[in-house]
Amino acid sequence: MVEEATINPDGTQDMGGGAGAGFDAGADAGNESMGGEESILEEVSKGLDPVYYLIFGVVIFGLLVYLFRSKKSEVDEFFEEMDGDKFNLKLPSQVDEYYDVKDKCIDAGWEPGVAPPPGKQNTADPKGHHRVLAQALMKRCISDIPIVTHIQKESAGMNKLYSQSMCSVKQWRSYQAAEALVSNEVDEVRAEADEIEPGWSQVIWKQAMQYHTMLKKKHSDEMQQVMSAATKRKEIEDKVNAAKKKVDDAKAKELAAEKAAEELIKAEEREKQSKKII
Repeated sequence: MVEEATINPDGTQDMGGGAGAGFDAGADAGNESMGGEESILEEVSKGLDPVYYLIFGVVIFGLLVYLFRSKKSEVDEFFEEMDGDKFNLKLPSQVDEYYDVKDKCIDAGWEPGVAPPPGKQNTADPKGHHRVLAQALMKRCISDIPIVTHIQKESAGMNKLYSQSMCSVKQWRSYQAAEALVSNEVDEVRAEADEIEPGWSQVIWKQAMQYHTMLKKKHSDEMQQVMSAATKRKEIEDKVNAAKKKVDDAKAKELAAEKAAEELIKAEEREKQSKKII
């Protein structure tokens, strides 16, 4: 149905009341809807309890602590696995051997701290206890050199790592135990040296280092000689094998030629026989 237009005295016209009224009503409804949403948001934001913020913060903090501890545990495991046996040191067997020799010398009449006068070792110590015990202690001292130098080399690095919290507590304690073991051994060797020869404690470790260096060089030279001899022996074996291979190859070629000749002769004989039959 078409609604009639009404002409107003001022020349304007109005459509039927339905269209205008519907537009106005829709606009008012839209404004009311938007206003309602804003008011709901304001109420929600104003009504959020601060306790929720506290709970959220606690959850985040707990998560960070868990991640930190997990990472720290991984780092500790890494340092424990790295060089795990680095400071698992043991004293050499020469330590016990020395005390066995010392006990035997004491039982035989040797007195600690009493050295024979210079030039009279044979008369003052006819059984040679002083010489035997001195040799046993020097052997012990030389055998200690590797662990002593190992701790000396690692000391600065371990102290730096510990000061920067870059090594685990377990590894640090292992290092401290090894350092105490070596330090105690150094002191004991010096004390034993003074019992054998008063004043020897001042130079025994220097002497042991010199002997250790000499023995190490001697061992290295011997190994070099062994390797050199093995290299020469291998070169000779290679030459012999090459010559033998050359002879074997020549024999193989000769046998192959003989076999080929025999096959050729047999082929010719078969061919002659076939012609006779024809």
